[in-house]
Amino acid sequence: MNRVFSVRGLFGLIALASAGLIAFALYLQHVLGEHPCPLCITQRLFVIAIGIVALAAAIHNPAQTARRVWSVLVLLCAVGGGIVAARHVWIQHLPEDQVPACGPDLAYMFQNFPLQKAMELLFTGDGNCAQIGWTLLGFSIPEWTLLAFAGFACAALLQFFRKK
Repeated sequence: MNRVFSVRGLFGLIALASAGLIAFALYLQHVLGEHPCPLCITQRLFVIAIGIVALAAAIHNPAQTARRVWSVLVLLCAVGGGIVAARHVWIQHLPEDQVPACGPDLAYMFQNFPLQKAMELLFTGDGNCAQIGWTLLGFSIPEWTLLAFAGFACAALLQFFRKK
């Protein structure tokens, strides 16, 4: 079997893709001035979690049972991130009169709200999340991120169900 599609290789590829997505997000933020909304930050956290889990799995190079455990962890992170990205896409496609009001920025939320309330606001999104800045082929960042989470989930399922 090709080394890229070995257990270690596929987990390594997932980790590399995760790092690439975060690097691109930082490029969009710091070079192009696309400031992340609360849902963008949440999606980044899920991408980072996928990368950390996949990197740990690649280093471990697990046998069948442990490979399935690592795969489930990647899958759970991908599903969680996919849910957040799907909500973000939904908010972006709402009619203007139905978009939630813009909320406070992240620093304000964590300084002035209890942690549980700040996390709830972070996962809910607000009017800032409805703005579409950068696009590629007509798709917004959350739409591309949703596709990435679907890819991560497929890779995790491939790892889970592989015979070797």
